[in-house]
Amino acid sequence: MIARILGEYEIRPYKDIPMEKDFLALSQYSRQELDDLFILTRDLKEKQRSGIPHHLLAGKTLAMIFEKSSTRTRISFEVGMFQLGGHGLFISNKDSQMGRGEPIKDTARVMARYCDGVMIRTFGQEIVDEFARYASVPVINGLTDLFHPCQIMADLFTVIEHKGGYEGLTYAWVGDGNNMANTWIEAAAIFGFELRLACPKGYEPDAGVLRWAADKGAKLVLTTDPREAVAGAHVLNTDVWASMGQEAEQQSRAKAFAGYCLDETLVGLAAADAIVLHCLPAHRGEEISDGVIEGKHSVVWDEAENRLHVQKAIMATLLK
Repeated sequence: MIARILGEYEIRPYKDIPMEKDFLALSQYSRQELDDLFILTRDLKEKQRSGIPHHLLAGKTLAMIFEKSSTRTRISFEVGMFQLGGHGLFISNKDSQMGRGEPIKDTARVMARYCDGVMIRTFGQEIVDEFARYASVPVINGLTDLFHPCQIMADLFTVIEHKGGYEGLTYAWVGDGNNMANTWIEAAAIFGFELRLACPKGYEPDAGVLRWAADKGAKLVLTTDPREAVAGAHVLNTDVWASMGQEAEQQSRAKAFAGYCLDETLVGLAAADAIVLHCLPAHRGEEISDGVIEGKHSVVWDEAENRLHVQKAIMATLLK
């Protein structure tokens, strides 16, 4: 199906991607299926950079539900749908009956009658799971408290661009065991690379995700020492210490995460050609120093751009 649709735009033919109808977590898919998305991402990025139209979703509409505010997620999905020839419809929590207590299953079934797909950025993973259960159109996880699959796909595509591939590299996560850390753990299990996670005691990644990854034979190292995690690593990653909904914990988290700032000293322990990622927004001087995010190791701006290209590949595949 992908080959036939994309052939019209002179994109190289690929085998069909037998993906599920939704994109809720990386663990739904095989390495080959996700690798095929990276190939499609590359070609769509080349088309966009060259100014070549690629209206693969002409006439399609994506409902974008935001229970959490966003800069990059909203812009990248909305612009992505436009570049694919479709339309993105922004719906905030205050703009929908979901925000007034309508059952998720009711909203899901109605939206599926109007739109060709739904992207949700919300709190609980159970919300997107239930929405997908009742919607008859594809549902994309734009972020939950448990997972952030679109971001990690963009991160890995950035690694591929800068390192020629994701294999044979050591990855380090420094900071909170949050949705980003959980999704990196999924990625490590699927793609087979070594991942070291440095998190303070009490802020470890989700235990269920860790068990799932262990059953898959993931190469994981959990430590409370950031220096151990970054030593010789090729890809360094971090995120804010207090995510949306955790603002009241800002002061207590700042104390717990003392010494976890990805600064020049920590980066100096990594491989000489290490790259630094951050999903943004960044609290400079907290989880990452200004010198690092603006320095020679940073690929943060390429990473941010790649949200657009990866999500276009996901939408083109699911809404085809």
